[in-house]
Amino acid sequence: MISLAGRDILHAWGKFVFTGIGLGLLIGVTLTMAGVYRGMVDDGKALLDNSGADLWVVQKDTLGPYAESSSLHDDGWRAIRAMPGVADAANVTYLTMQVRRGDGDVRAMVVGVAAGEPGTPGWPPYLVAGRQITRSHYEAVADIATGFRLGDRIRIRRNHYTVVGLTRRMVSSNGDPMVFIPLKDAQEAQFLKDNDAILQSRRRTAQNPAFDRPGVPGLLDAAIAAQEGNPFVNAVLVRVAPGYTPEQVAEPIRRWKRLTVYTRAQMEGILVGKLIATSAKQIGMFLVILAAVSAAIVAFIIYTLTMDKIREIAVLKLIGTRNRTIAAMILQQALALGAIGFVVGKITATFAAPLFPKYVLLMPADSVAGFLALLAICALASVIAIRMALKVDPAEAIGG
Repeated sequence: MISLAGRDILHAWGKFVFTGIGLGLLIGVTLTMAGVYRGMVDDGKALLDNSGADLWVVQKDTLGPYAESSSLHDDGWRAIRAMPGVADAANVTYLTMQVRRGDGDVRAMVVGVAAGEPGTPGWPPYLVAGRQITRSHYEAVADIATGFRLGDRIRIRRNHYTVVGLTRRMVSSNGDPMVFIPLKDAQEAQFLKDNDAILQSRRRTAQNPAFDRPGVPGLLDAAIAAQEGNPFVNAVLVRVAPGYTPEQVAEPIRRWKRLTVYTRAQMEGILVGKLIATSAKQIGMFLVILAAVSAAIVAFIIYTLTMDKIREIAVLKLIGTRNRTIAAMILQQALALGAIGFVVGKITATFAAPLFPKYVLLMPADSVAGFLALLAICALASVIAIRMALKVDPAEAIGG
């Protein structure tokens, strides 16, 4: 029995193979888009894992340091550290900004970590080169994705820092690499005003009659110092002691400290369900569009190839071939085209993923699901060609 797919591969292999390659490039884009979404989710989970925290204590009625702005007094961690079930607690600040090196700059998340030692919540859990921060000022640990090297001098706001350590896969929920600096320096970078703003603030304070009290010396100086200080952090990272559950520790903090506390599951829900929800919808729309375009391409190609074989199909009908057999041969042709396209697409996505600026995570389960979906699309796309083939009159095999 003649196989239409086998005949095309043998006698028109160029058209068939090049069509499969074109379809494969489209499938490669589809797999890469799915990998971008998976990478965004993995970035969010990596951010939570690398923080070393079980609980995130943030400003009341906010979504925390990653999704919304949050400000806490930097002495609040002591009271939280004394709460039952708290093994460790540390302040942390997060600020996404451009970090300058020489004439260029890099988009990064600057993380202010509290004084301590490796293992303190907020610190990078491991290094690939160099050492951790040991001084209270002007040292930094950077993710290698920033392109920084050991000994580089980088500028954050008005201060310069020396890169003393390098880490890997320390990224924000947006995929920006992290740069770790001492907490006091990070507070200054985030909350301290520039010189002109400070000067104007001092003038306004000095002109305020409320601070001009002869019987209260030093009131004006105290007001200025309070305005120019930066006693705030974005969150307190808490590690739960053995024998306690995160919720058991979180509830007393919410009740007595009047703060919002998130567990790991809740924070993951915020990152995935809110921060990347819009991006997920956009990627979903792209996948639907790409699936529709793939179906249209396969339907057009299969229809064209079938039209080229009208006479052969008429001969098959003339010798008594059943319609079911003819339909099966056209379906075989469509599935073969889809298989070639998937192989090309998978190879393309695998080699293209490392070139993307954002992390692309290609999961085997997505590849399997994509392959099955592609076979289903090819099967549906062959329906038009099958209906046309079944309407062929056997008399065409005899006619001119």
